[in-house]
Amino acid sequence: MNKQSIILLVSVFSMFMIACSNGKHSNNLVLRYDKPASIWEETLPLGNGRLGMMPDGGISSEKIILNDITMWSGSAEDVYNPLAVKHLPIIRKLLTEGKNKEAQDLMYKYFKCNGVGTNYGNAKDSPYGCFQMLAELNINYKYPDIVAKNYTFELDIEDAVASTVFTIDGVNYKREYFASNEDDILIIKLSAGTKHKLNFDVAIARAERAIVKSDGDNLVMEGQLNDGYNTDKGVRFYTKVKVLPTGGTLTSNSDKISVTNADEALILISSSTDMFDSNYKTTVDGLLENAVSLEYKTLKDRHISSYKQKFDRVELSIGKKKSDIMLTSEMLSSFAETDDPSVVPLYFQYGRYLMISGSRPDLLPLNLQGLWANTYQTPWNGDYHLNINLQMNYWIAEVCNLSEYHKALVSYTQRLSSSGKKTAKLFYNSDGWVAHSVSNPWLFTAPAEHASWGATNTGGAWLCSHLFQHFLFNNDTAYLSGIYDVLKQAAQFYLSSMIIEPENNWLVTAPSSSPENAFYQHDTITPIYVCMAPTMDIQIIRELFNNTINASKIVSDSDTAFINKVENALLRLPPNQISEQGYLQEWLYDYKEVEPQHRHVSHLYGLYPYNEITPHTTPHLADAAKKTLERRGDGGTGWSLAWKINFWARLYEGNRAYKLLKNLLKPAIDRETKTVRSGTYPNLFCAHPPFQIDGNFGGTAGIAEMLIQSHEGFINLLPAIPNEWNNGYFKGLRIRGNAEVDLEWKQGKPSKVTIYSQAGKVFELKTPKNVKKIIIDGKKTIPNGKNTIPITIGVGGKTECSFIY
Repeated sequence: MNKQSIILLVSVFSMFMIACSNGKHSNNLVLRYDKPASIWEETLPLGNGRLGMMPDGGISSEKIILNDITMWSGSAEDVYNPLAVKHLPIIRKLLTEGKNKEAQDLMYKYFKCNGVGTNYGNAKDSPYGCFQMLAELNINYKYPDIVAKNYTFELDIEDAVASTVFTIDGVNYKREYFASNEDDILIIKLSAGTKHKLNFDVAIARAERAIVKSDGDNLVMEGQLNDGYNTDKGVRFYTKVKVLPTGGTLTSNSDKISVTNADEALILISSSTDMFDSNYKTTVDGLLENAVSLEYKTLKDRHISSYKQKFDRVELSIGKKKSDIMLTSEMLSSFAETDDPSVVPLYFQYGRYLMISGSRPDLLPLNLQGLWANTYQTPWNGDYHLNINLQMNYWIAEVCNLSEYHKALVSYTQRLSSSGKKTAKLFYNSDGWVAHSVSNPWLFTAPAEHASWGATNTGGAWLCSHLFQHFLFNNDTAYLSGIYDVLKQAAQFYLSSMIIEPENNWLVTAPSSSPENAFYQHDTITPIYVCMAPTMDIQIIRELFNNTINASKIVSDSDTAFINKVENALLRLPPNQISEQGYLQEWLYDYKEVEPQHRHVSHLYGLYPYNEITPHTTPHLADAAKKTLERRGDGGTGWSLAWKINFWARLYEGNRAYKLLKNLLKPAIDRETKTVRSGTYPNLFCAHPPFQIDGNFGGTAGIAEMLIQSHEGFINLLPAIPNEWNNGYFKGLRIRGNAEVDLEWKQGKPSKVTIYSQAGKVFELKTPKNVKKIIIDGKKTIPNGKNTIPITIGVGGKTECSFIY
């Protein structure tokens, strides 16, 4: 029996045990509060990858924010600016002459998209568009009084079900909420412990571009978002709310439904847009009819079963928790002092929960807010930032055993490449495809409206890294054949667009920038962004070239001439350079930074997520990376702190990585001043601030990176665990080569590891320090003194290793 079969059986048994224990779990994977949310960042996110909702647990009235991942304004636009390519030779000449300020002035004036672009993050009514909330569901409850006792508001991330319970006037009230993974609908169940005690009104509202009407026991909302041109081509949406009471009576008027003296009631919400579904209204009606035909218990059981097939693949424990059940806000506040070992697994699994709940393999990728927004103009348009943020969203997909969710990013990249070909030709007169720093569902790939942040031209190449990582973890050659041309065309862009740097005859990108960071060149007054070959560009291109060469060897034997060009160009790229002060240079020349502690640490891309800098293979560069991180400091925005966790983990510095993790988990809202800072909101959302979901995924990835690494060609167990994680285990983390790993450790040392291979191959396992004997599948062996030991596993097989110290 393979591991997937075992997981399925375990999942079924787990559901049985949960049912027997009335939903009580042993792993404390619950967000728990003793009062309703007072701000949006205290509400609880639920989602099925397409639809989402965030209840606030209000007692007398409740506001539930509704979301749809395709709820985007804007539309495809012609962003071609003929002045850009006309001025490109002049800009490049100025850069080769060291006249960056003059080149930058031309960039600001000419090398940008046509139109307003992202409108500096305010594109709700511009062609670029904006991710928006769908609506508010407002429920007003009618109680004899509003003094509630025994109040609890919870989100159980093992089941993806939220609940509110309390007692008023001796009556126990309960609400349950979930976004069905199986039946693709939002579901709320309201119940009273005493018959005829449930009374409420429900309404749905959207402040703009929507009409609401009632239709019997349904509320219907429909409308159309602005396409940016005020035509009728914007995204259309359609939402139905159905109320099904048990006992009591239901009445409706033009904008609400009222239920009186019921025992319980079911609220079903079905919604869709026409972004990918021309029959979206039929879809909404069909999903609603299907849900109505099923009992509530069936709907809930189907949802939990579908969700747990993904969630239960991975377990993590880092020791016995030190406290009784605590409120989530108290856990965060006390974590810095207590090191409560239940906090890290909760945060880690919450990241996996957000991946499962916030995206689907066949839909749009997670945006800056994932699936969840509470405004019509979301911060930074809630779009796709390609200079780290979109990519960070998917760092956990492979290692955390949610590989299929990576497909949303893979397919988006494939679609983006078609637009990127036009951008390459019209802005650079080059072959291949390119994407810059921002994008959207309308496949925007042009330089944005301001070159200081919008002209970084390796966004698409960074996405290509994810395409190849998906292959490395799964070894699917048919998949690799399907994405090879995207890699090839991305490499082709740089082959045809890079220029020769005159001092060393290196091939360099020009113009470009190191994302959002500036330097001084001839004075200490004028910040300069525009440059040739920032270090991150070269690291990403080096990775792209190597991945393209390796992919060609596997799937194509007819690309010899092209691959020869790639190999020759690879040799002419600038090397990683170390400054006189010992840190890794961020730019081609050792410029003075405007902001030495800038949130972006782009020039360490080669350390993470790429692997060209490692303590084993390039110790001098690893030392330079450490000095770079010391120079940057341990502060930063939420996602920046998360990136630094991964950096320190790659340097095997577990205690330092843990320090950054604790910084990331600091409460974002100061208790005394109520000011908001980087860290973690009460509902565990990451604070940039404001909320950006990339920090959640980056933090989860960092924890995984502390536990296991496989980027150097061997399995490295516990490469960066801190002193506090003395004993623990994990199950189901994945490694490159299409395998899963279970590990137990004691006193900070691996004690037993089990490797499950889906592919069948020889894995190299790094020998833990001070091991005297290794028992492999019951047979003792003595370490041979080498760094790694080979382990051969057949297709669908497994190997167990125990370590004796």
